[in-house]
Amino acid sequence: MNSQQPEPPQQSSRPPAWGRRPQQPGPWGPPPPKKGLSTGAIVGISFGGVFAVLVILGAVVSGGENAADDKAAGRKPTPTNPAATSTPAAVTGAPAATSTPAAVTSAAAPPSEKPEMGKLPDFVGKGLQYAQDEAQSLGFYSLLSHDALGRGRNQAFDRNWKICFQSPAPGTHRTDVSIDFGAVKLEETCPSNDMGARPEAEAGVTMPDFVGKSVKVARGALPSNTSITVTDAAGDRMVLMESNWKVCTQDPQPNAKLDGRPITFTAVKFEESCP
Repeated sequence: MNSQQPEPPQQSSRPPAWGRRPQQPGPWGPPPPKKGLSTGAIVGISFGGVFAVLVILGAVVSGGENAADDKAAGRKPTPTNPAATSTPAAVTGAPAATSTPAAVTSAAAPPSEKPEMGKLPDFVGKGLQYAQDEAQSLGFYSLLSHDALGRGRNQAFDRNWKICFQSPAPGTHRTDVSIDFGAVKLEETCPSNDMGARPEAEAGVTMPDFVGKSVKVARGALPSNTSITVTDAAGDRMVLMESNWKVCTQDPQPNAKLDGRPITFTAVKFEESCP
């Protein structure tokens, strides 16, 4: 007799009957269990709290020490309320200009300093370079020089010139005064009058008298757009260094009207006589 084992019941693929559907997780279900804080988080929070407490204590102690130092030094504590720092003018509504102390606005300007004075020696007969160095050592720095013969030459090498005239005269003067030396070259003789003390003024509407003066001075006195011709009165030499040549004749004549016409000069060297 064959014994047959009972077959296990097969699960039906049909969904369970209404009202017996298995419960699905959702908001209506029981809340998930809460997870506790980890050990690292607890340690971090503890250290953070301790640090905050230390910062607050440090600020309190520092403020107390600063107040104690201010009190010991006699300084008044700085108020933290902006309203307490306002000036009386701002509180009473007075104009801002009234807050300026009267002593400041009415203070007189300091008296001007008197110019320095110095004793100017007599440099006539001295070398130009020596005179300039000596004057500067005494505090006189505004120094000028000119050709005493009126030829308009420049004193390129001061050691090669000697002083014939001096302005102002020797004596006590302000150190900022301008000193003008009239000089000639070492091999030349000083003239009786300083012929170069007043340079020739620029010509106006009439022709000046240039006879006996250097061609350089005559050219410098005429307008820069003037046409000028210079010839040798004693030959056919070229007039190159005009400060070494003096005017013998001129056309037009002195006091003639300057109307743009060309000007002609004849000249010889200063050591020569006009023909």
